[in-house]
Amino acid sequence: MRANPCLACGACCAHFRASFYWAETDDATPGGVPAAMTEKLNDFFLIMRGTRGPEPRCEALLGDIGAGVRCSIYERRASICREFPPSWEDGVQNPRCDQARAAWGLTPLAPEINPEPSPLPRAA
Repeated sequence: MRANPCLACGACCAHFRASFYWAETDDATPGGVPAAMTEKLNDFFLIMRGTRGPEPRCEALLGDIGAGVRCSIYERRASICREFPPSWEDGVQNPRCDQARAAWGLTPLAPEINPEPSPLPRAA
């Protein structure tokens, strides 16, 4: 099993605003994103605290960018976070992943870092 490159990165969590539909919070959905960790963006969307402004860093992000990080609400994270793949996951580059890494002085992920999964062997 290969290591998840996000666990040694975290750049996206400290570069982009994390906005999502309000009903994803635990106010509306049991086990949802902790509402206490959000701010209102508009009538329909919230953002994770810390991701507003010129130097964003999600309040849920723990650790050091580029060295070792984790999301303190990983199982309860918003859909925007769940749907943000690292570059080359399943063989597809994510330019926004590369952009966030570059903002933190990190090199883009290479296909060999997160290669396309090998097909399962067939039963005889």
